Amino acid sequence: MTTLLGAIADDFTGATDLAGLLARSGVPVSLRLGVPGHAPAETAALEVIALKCRTAPVDQAVAECRAALDWLKRAGAQRFFWKYCSTFDSTPRGNIGPVAEALMADLGTRQTIYCPAFPENGRAIFMGHLFVGRQLLAESPMKDHPLTPMRDSNLMRLLEPQVEGRVGLVDRLTVARGPEALREALDRLGREGIAHVVVDAVADEDLAVIARACRDMALMTGGSAVAMPLPRLWLDDGTLTAPATPPRAPVLPQGAVVLSGSCSAMTRAQVERYAREAPAFRLDPVRLAEAGVAEARDWLAAQPAHAAPLVYATADPAEVRAAQAALGTERAGAVVEQALADLAVAARDRGVARFVVAGGESSGAVAQALGVTRLDIGAEIAPGVPWTFAESAGRPIALALKSGNFGRESFFADALAKLEER
Repeated sequence: MTTLLGAIADDFTGATDLAGLLARSGVPVSLRLGVPGHAPAETAALEVIALKCRTAPVDQAVAECRAALDWLKRAGAQRFFWKYCSTFDSTPRGNIGPVAEALMADLGTRQTIYCPAFPENGRAIFMGHLFVGRQLLAESPMKDHPLTPMRDSNLMRLLEPQVEGRVGLVDRLTVARGPEALREALDRLGREGIAHVVVDAVADEDLAVIARACRDMALMTGGSAVAMPLPRLWLDDGTLTAPATPPRAPVLPQGAVVLSGSCSAMTRAQVERYAREAPAFRLDPVRLAEAGVAEARDWLAAQPAHAAPLVYATADPAEVRAAQAALGTERAGAVVEQALADLAVAARDRGVARFVVAGGESSGAVAQALGVTRLDIGAEIAPGVPWTFAESAGRPIALALKSGNFGRESFFADALAKLEER
């Protein structure tokens, strides 16, 4: 099938989030983990490439995204989407802006939009300021993110140090007037030399306006929600045809494991809730650095197959800072990711086929360790979090890769229950 939309996501949970929302349309979606090492073949109408570059060095992130763009162009994609977190996770150097600017240069386009809004999950942009629920981004728990602490809520101020081109805003008052008004505003900003345009959105209706106005742009950027309306628009005008039957969930053995590396406020609540319902083992980064993962592996091996145990490094901000002070920020994160990856492989080798993973970096480490390169998209557990299906070591597995802040407090139990639905 000819590929129409090629999307690049900066982490694995963001990619499954995007693929799940695009799949709501019924249009075939292919999610690939990493840039394929082969020429495009048997591609879907909507192709998503998941990278693990959110916190990579800027040059590395740009190079990986350019390689993904090249593969998607060779697959026939005509329009492109750069997907990052709905909380705009980045640093003053990037990687959101530098990647966008590099993709713009490769595509020969002079303007793109930035819209990380996801109203269904409580992310809204008003007058260029990003809100998480009723809190400004810089007043939300994201201010204490261990890798990308967000201390400013103004998206223009966050973006300006990351790009060479000029930054502007189309506010909600213009978006509320409809697609024509938004297109006119973008054209006017373009004539003024504004290359990077933050676009307000506080409700799903705003996302529909933005999608209609920007559907033919060579490159759009944002959270997954602003891309969600695009397939339906293309179906309605005949650009896309013949929605596919959703993939059937494979028959899987009963074993399951929940692995959590995220330290977000929501994941902390989810871990606390699930630990009251299932066996749980806490990973301490300092102890892992000293003694390795053997203790956790032995504990996991001792759990009954039906128990769906939880292994977590999830901790409050003070505990995270203490581990980072002892080990260094990068090593503290790396030892946890490696431990979760090792435990996932150990669980798979004992016959476990159902994996729920919380945290973008953790999800990337687990998926890579399991040797997963392509995912089929299944039913959504929560907005932006679908079950996905793949093969690992020649056997079918199911993966739920959850961004830290997504889902209800009961998410882990909800995910396992959802997989039982037929």
